[in-house]
Amino acid sequence: MTVDQRPSRREIVTRSAYAAGALAASALVARRFYDQGGWQTRLAAGRREVRDFRGRDPGGPSDFVVAHSEIDASTPTALVRRAVEAMGGMRRFISNGDRVVIKPNIGWDRTPLQAANSNPEVVAAIVELVRAAGASDVVVTDASCNDPARCFQRSGIWTRAHRVGARVVLPADHRFRTMRLRGEILDEWPVYRTLVEADKVINVPVAKHHNLAKYTAAMKNWYGVLGGRRNRLHQSIDVSVADLATFMRPTLTIVDGIRVLLRNGPQGGNVDDTRRMDTIIATVDQVAADAFGCTLIGQRPENLPYLRMGQERGIGTADWRTLRPRELALYADGREEHHALLVPLDTDPVDAAFALSQHFVDQATTRVVLA
Repeated sequence: MTVDQRPSRREIVTRSAYAAGALAASALVARRFYDQGGWQTRLAAGRREVRDFRGRDPGGPSDFVVAHSEIDASTPTALVRRAVEAMGGMRRFISNGDRVVIKPNIGWDRTPLQAANSNPEVVAAIVELVRAAGASDVVVTDASCNDPARCFQRSGIWTRAHRVGARVVLPADHRFRTMRLRGEILDEWPVYRTLVEADKVINVPVAKHHNLAKYTAAMKNWYGVLGGRRNRLHQSIDVSVADLATFMRPTLTIVDGIRVLLRNGPQGGNVDDTRRMDTIIATVDQVAADAFGCTLIGQRPENLPYLRMGQERGIGTADWRTLRPRELALYADGREEHHALLVPLDTDPVDAAFALSQHFVDQATTRVVLA
């Protein structure tokens, strides 16, 4: 006698229900334990989280300074010092006893000549200024993309920052905690506590090309505040950059334009893709820093949607002319010129920025109207 081994209709329905339940449970477990940091726009509710490190700014002679020199006419240290002095000095931003975090770009296992990370001399100069202003603790850190130990060492930042008295902190899992950022793209993500729990934060990006964002410096440098699988954010990169810049409001932004990566960013690798520019941009406005800084690589701010989003959110302005801009020009013959930049309102600020950023590189460039 033959026994029918085929399951009944009832058994098929029951097994299917169990299978569906198991799959749903697996998805929940995977989400809970693997997907640390996610794309949860529909869950975002309430006001966006903001970490504002600007404090009570007493003001200074300028809120936007461009310091640049003819090639080899000055050092990165001198350019940083002069740029900060032109804004009123570091004591404008740092008070006695402040716990200060300096956030360079230390994302990549590259040397300074490859221009993928912030220049170590620029970082060291800022550490010295912050310590002289009375900070009780000065930390240099970033959440690297490549192996952190290799990035910190090969970039030269670990050695130079430690030598001038900074506490260099490498990212580790226990230094992150999950926060609800309530951004349009960024909601619940692991955030680097070392960065968000300081009294003051100085943003020190390097100006360079980025294959997705087109340009990266001040606003995109905040990717280094996140843990988790942040490469997922590249699917809507402009919104995620605006979300991060909404979250992080630095005390001061100092853009490293000493050597600029013009192509094949953000990692670079080929020195032929870089260009020596010997430029430092110092400002209280991260949107303005990027609107001007992108001209260093030949980009225009209207091609960077995250700048428009940042301006619409009230993070800053793309019109750096409104920030009482100053220029410091250092020449190979020892001359040093200080100018107030008086750019007429009927002049395209982008054209003015191109003229300034290329002044020492292209000697045929007409200089901007200065006082």
